[in-house]
Order: sequence, then structure tokens, then C-alpha cells
Amino acid sequence: MADTMQFDLVSPERRLASGEAREVQIPGAAGDLTAMAGHAPTITTLRPGILRIVGTTGTDEYAVTGGFAEISAEGASILAEEAMPVGEMTQDALDGFVARASDRLRAAKDSGDQNLVDDAAKLVADMVAMGSQAGLTAKQPSA
Repeated sequence: MADTMQFDLVSPERRLASGEAREVQIPGAAGDLTAMAGHAPTITTLRPGILRIVGTTGTDEYAVTGGFAEISAEGASILAEEAMPVGEMTQDALDGFVARASDRLRAAKDSGDQNLVDDAAKLVADMVAMGSQAGLTAKQPSA
């Protein structure tokens, strides 16, 4: 069995990465998972977090705000809502992610739908945690 797999990461704006990977650590909505060559076919949604690609030449990290991952024995394709290399993530970018999530939380509270409120509150918490993983501190949301 091969010890590498094809990996692709794309966002609506651009293709961020493509190449061979030994493993891909994915922030799945139902929990973190690691995809490797020979993985069972899986499709999962992403939560905000840090996506790590362990390649033949080192490890690359990307902040993703959500999206989908399609995994097969031959590769993994990540379709991210928004993504950027962790090294390019700034305080302003994190604050923007948290502010948009906080807006969703306010709208959910206005709707009166507790399920929407719970989902939006988790989104805010995931955005704050993603920033912390990237070495940044989010401003406290005012939701």
C-alpha cells in the first residue's frame, strides 16, 4: 500500500494546496479525524479549526472556517468556506471571523429558535478556539 495520498485544498477564492500527503488532520464537525492512504470513503462537514497536512517535506497548517471533506483511499479533497495558511492569519482576520459568527448568533437569538442559537454559539466558540490554536486571541464577542 502506498504511504502517501493526493491532497487538495480549495476555497471559493483560490486553490491553496495540492500535492502528496502522508496524513491530513481534519477538524470535522463530529470530531477531529486523520486521513491517510487507504482510508475508507468518507464525506464530512468541517468546523472552524486548523487543518494540518503532513507531507513528505514537512507540515503545513491552514485555518478553515467550515466546508466539506471528501476522503477516499487515494486522497482527500477539502472544499473550505474560507481558508488561509496559519502563517498568514492576522488578528484582523480572526476578529472578522468572530464578528461574522457573532452576527449569526445575534440573528439566531432574534429568531427565537433555540437550535439555531446553540449552533451559532458553537460557531462562535469554534472561531475563538481556532484563533487560539493559531496563536491569536479573539476579542470577546458581544452576542
